[in-house]
Amino acid sequence: MSKKLVEVTRSDYEESSHFGVGALVNSNGKIIKQWGDTSLLIYPRSSLKPIQSLNLYKDGFLDKYKLSEKQIAISTSSHFADEIHVDLIEDWLKKINLNEDKLACGEDWPWTLNQKFRAKETFNKKRRIFHNCSGKHCAHLAVCVDRGLEIENYNSKNHTLQLELFNLIEKLINFKPAHIGIDGCTLPNPLIPLEKFAHLMAKFSDFSSLDNIGAIAEKIFRACVNNPDYAGGEESDNTKLTKLFKGKAFFKNGAEGVFVAIIPDIKSSIVVKILDGNPVASSTAIAGMISELNIIDKSLLTDFLNKPVYNSTNTQIGNVKWIG
Repeated sequence: MSKKLVEVTRSDYEESSHFGVGALVNSNGKIIKQWGDTSLLIYPRSSLKPIQSLNLYKDGFLDKYKLSEKQIAISTSSHFADEIHVDLIEDWLKKINLNEDKLACGEDWPWTLNQKFRAKETFNKKRRIFHNCSGKHCAHLAVCVDRGLEIENYNSKNHTLQLELFNLIEKLINFKPAHIGIDGCTLPNPLIPLEKFAHLMAKFSDFSSLDNIGAIAEKIFRACVNNPDYAGGEESDNTKLTKLFKGKAFFKNGAEGVFVAIIPDIKSSIVVKILDGNPVASSTAIAGMISELNIIDKSLLTDFLNKPVYNSTNTQIGNVKWIG
């Protein structure tokens, strides 16, 4: 059963309600707090990226190639295809002697209007490198090249890298996904109970419990909180939230209303899924849930807990409010 988490008002009247499910889980798998029925099956979508990066880098790739924190962050990001993102990925592709047509993600435009106009004027077409998951895909290609793995089907659920991902998930939380879906960027995405996904991300946050890959997980976390603009985009909600927490938490959003907060100080994570898939509601909900932990001054989260709603003349006429 879901719970009403977010309310949207217009002219002092409730216009919309967003229901969802959420959980705060520690690295032992204990549910500390829950909102609704956390056995709900979800696709984590792009909020899975920290684990996908851990899978790619678990065998020493980071140190072997001395990857910069920005490269690590971009491979864990849903970027906006700003110039800093495109330049970094283009440079990385050159270093591995591959063109962007090897990226399995589809072609897209940048996310922000200014960058869309710029791309239209310069290229007059969509590009694979503009896809918000192209950093992750570039990292997959780089690891395939290093290990001599086939690159043409690296996005197949039967590819070595993807089988290793499923094995890593099973090893970390003793859960084997029974169904593997296909993400928007063409990579496999497991169907998993929300509480199990929260446990998975909590395990990621508990670096000391990960044995030989704990140092890799910590490097991924630090790279993302130190370079939040590369782990999203200047206008991205996950970037804005990560900046507010000043290294204490990394926030990662996923499509269809999924959001995760990874919190190493308490070896826990919070995951939320908004049932109608609304991304505005999901960032409000994750902010509301983490605000109850008193990690930072709650007033710093006001812009997320009570977002203003404007009309076309930029006059505030309502709010998006956390009520969970």
